[in-house]
Amino acid sequence: MLVILLGLTVVVLDSSLLNLALPAIARAFQADAPHTIWVVNAYQIATLVMLLPLAAVGERIGYRSVYLWGMALFALASLGAIFAPSLGALIAARALQGLGAAGVLSVNAALVRFIFPRAQLGRGLALNSAVVASASVAGPTVAAAILSAGSWPWLLAPNVPLGLLTLWLGRKSLPETPRVVSANGERAFSALDLVLNMAMFALVFLGADALGVARKDQPGSMLVGGLMLGTGLLIGAWHLVRQSRRPRPLFPVDLFRIPVFALSMASSVNAFCAQTLAFLSLPFLLLETYGRSALQAGLLLTAWPLAIVTVAPLAGWLIGRYPDGLLGGLGMAVFASGLWLLALLPAQPSDLDVIWRMALCGAGFALFQSPNNHTIVRSTPVLRSGAGSAMLGTARLTGQTMGAVILAALFALWPGHGGMAETVALVGAGGFAALAGICSSLRIRQPRA
Repeated sequence: MLVILLGLTVVVLDSSLLNLALPAIARAFQADAPHTIWVVNAYQIATLVMLLPLAAVGERIGYRSVYLWGMALFALASLGAIFAPSLGALIAARALQGLGAAGVLSVNAALVRFIFPRAQLGRGLALNSAVVASASVAGPTVAAAILSAGSWPWLLAPNVPLGLLTLWLGRKSLPETPRVVSANGERAFSALDLVLNMAMFALVFLGADALGVARKDQPGSMLVGGLMLGTGLLIGAWHLVRQSRRPRPLFPVDLFRIPVFALSMASSVNAFCAQTLAFLSLPFLLLETYGRSALQAGLLLTAWPLAIVTVAPLAGWLIGRYPDGLLGGLGMAVFASGLWLLALLPAQPSDLDVIWRMALCGAGFALFQSPNNHTIVRSTPVLRSGAGSAMLGTARLTGQTMGAVILAALFALWPGHGGMAETVALVGAGGFAALAGICSSLRIRQPRA
């Protein structure tokens, strides 16, 4: 389990560590912002498009092998990114990092299923969820601390020793898992399946991102974004129709026929959309509206992940004692309340005003995520554990992308960051959290996994 948690911490943190360093990277390579943003996009897209294919490979060759090869590639690519001689080389290294991260994220929950006894699976997934949720929101704080003492390559430096340590420990401790035996030469997926899966996720991601940042005075950008999004959706529809005819589909349409799985996935996407909307808008609110320094804002934001780490063990203990749908619904109710209370902060809030609201958000999210992930994993047939595990990461990245795109659109509507966009973002985040809570509560009437 230490191997699982180490790997998760490294790859999830890395997805957001370089955000604060983009201006410095642009100066170092004398590049403009649109090109520099690909340092982040390359990692996210590579991870998103390869989660499901690598999970399918893991079902054939074993989850342990995919995890270890992914970790090895991630560490090696991190070394390449540190010494990248140009922006293009850095972007290529980041794409390879994303591919390695996909190997880790696609099978981590599946491995947890084989590490913990069935009766204690909730505790294992609670640890898993706590690390993912904390690392997702701790990136800016960790990055600020590192950048205060060094240049941007130091953000990537810990990946190499931690990756090698994870690899060494994993070779000794990760369990072998059952493998799917192919019948009649059946392949994990065809080349066309892979291309369609990659095109669907990449075009939808890029199209939504382009629409989010496009301004009204740039009709060309809006047209390109709309075309990419529309093409991605059409390819996705074709891809899903093809997958529905497969006995073991790459995109797990078979799992979405399980009502409790589908509701849990909807809950997860909405919850991570809400989290991203809030956590990307809060720094602007604290720095520009309430006049906090970067250090003060970072310390205030830390209350959120600390609350997650504190409440996650309790959530793990409650799993099995109460229905997952009930725990998830209550968690999202607390989360939504915290977000709306942040939107209603007074004009001159004290640090305590901010901290207890942040803690409420973190506590609610922790109470939701572990039971939700438990339902997703338990409702998945054992031989489809890889697909269920990969969908955890897919839901997280999809929700985070939605949140980032919505926030970009809000900033375009209310330029100048006068506080209106941030407040609307927090209100909207509360709405997404409430929707996640409704989807979670609907699972109470479904048969328990």
